[in-house]
Amino acid sequence: MSTHVVWFRNDLRVADHAPLTNACKRAASEGGHVLPIYVMDPFWFGRTERGFPRTDAKRANFLLECLRDLDRNLREIGGKLRILCGDSSAVFADLCREVAIESVSCFHEVSTQETAIEDQVRSELSKQSVDFKAFSPATMCDWDRLPFSIPETPEVFTKFRRLVEKRGHFSPPAPVPDKFQAFPSDLVGETNCEDLKKLSWYPRDSRSNQPSDTNLFVGGITAGTARLNHYLWESDALSRYKETRNGMLAVDDSSKLSSWLAFGCLSAKQVMQEIDHYESKRVKNDSTYWLKFELLWRDFFILMSAKHGAHLYRAGGLQNRQIDWISNDDMFQAWVQGKTGYPLIDANMRELSQTGYMSNRGRQNVASFLTKNLGLDWRLGAEWFESKLIDHDPSLNYGNWNYAAGIGNDAREFRWFNTNKQAATYDPNGDYVRHWLPELHKVPSDWIHHPWRMGESLQQSADCVIGTDYPEPIVDLFHSAELNKQRYERPNRQPAKLATQGLLQF
Repeated sequence: MSTHVVWFRNDLRVADHAPLTNACKRAASEGGHVLPIYVMDPFWFGRTERGFPRTDAKRANFLLECLRDLDRNLREIGGKLRILCGDSSAVFADLCREVAIESVSCFHEVSTQETAIEDQVRSELSKQSVDFKAFSPATMCDWDRLPFSIPETPEVFTKFRRLVEKRGHFSPPAPVPDKFQAFPSDLVGETNCEDLKKLSWYPRDSRSNQPSDTNLFVGGITAGTARLNHYLWESDALSRYKETRNGMLAVDDSSKLSSWLAFGCLSAKQVMQEIDHYESKRVKNDSTYWLKFELLWRDFFILMSAKHGAHLYRAGGLQNRQIDWISNDDMFQAWVQGKTGYPLIDANMRELSQTGYMSNRGRQNVASFLTKNLGLDWRLGAEWFESKLIDHDPSLNYGNWNYAAGIGNDAREFRWFNTNKQAATYDPNGDYVRHWLPELHKVPSDWIHHPWRMGESLQQSADCVIGTDYPEPIVDLFHSAELNKQRYERPNRQPAKLATQGLLQF
């Protein structure tokens, strides 16, 4: 009997899954088997170019939860997920020797590392005369119905959005396939999720003293669907999304769907369809549109990654702008550890380390601070996010860092965030800062976002002595931005000397 392999990658669901649907149809017409597999490739658990763990334990654990739930969903339609460990092309070479494979299908991944692995697998399967088909990425917009080719994708988001919205139609998500005939026997080297934790290269979880609200991020189709249902139907939070989306503390300030989208437990089309349904049954307003707007941004970054490839990851970004980034490990470590002396920055960075998540408003602020105030290479920040974020998606992460650093295709020159003003606007009472910075718990609200301005007696009464309990600002906010603006606008000149300690001009 013919065997049709479905290679699951960042698409860990059974609905709206073209490769699975295709394999099921072919197997049904030929009287064959469907063999769903996931390859646990050690590459994804190695190190980034700058030495950070490529996958933090929190994302790895989310992945295992996704795989367990995918297996449960596959069993409901007659299948079983097989997990194989090793270099992806070598795994397929071994699989071809063990099983008479008719075809392998998967979703195409657009980032350079995923594409390179896909090309290696394609080459190996070609040697074995196995039919290989990579379907277009599961974006909200169907690639074969775009009003432009991939190389002609507009470089500016607004133009992209107008052209796509003018087309006026997005195809609905495909249903879960009918039951299929599963591959009947075990595979050599097949493993399970619990055994994966025993691998020498699998990251160990070192989480400690996390607030209970971090339990929101549970991997899998079931949890992702529940979150979507809660955000739309149970809480009606979607109806006020545009007003709350910049909040950083409350669970329902934003949809929090990014992790399930990154792993493909939910597809963008499934979310889009549910929003349409909500608009027809509950309310259609600026907030419901705005979540669709964000999904379009997601499509845009994926298409930019497909269009520009490796250029997205170079020092000068998509603009290839030559900037002499400062090299200062002490400043970078202060940023990583949440010890810059700026409470809004520090709270966001500690949330990231403890939970694997950070709000979009937080990401914009910490990225601006790293590149526009500290003057550090944006790739340090992008790789740290790659390591820590549960919802890491290469196209979105590196595309957004290009934008934040002012080197992307839709960047706005030297645009920086005034951290003090941002804090006053989006955390006026300091609730978010106090949640993540316990050393500032007793600091009065009038001083919470600039505790270094407190007098000595007030610091003592607040149990927060600056320089002892909480650090002084490592740079002057406005002076550092001005120096980095000069370097940005004269990229071929030597970098200005940037003060790294003490207070300058506030």
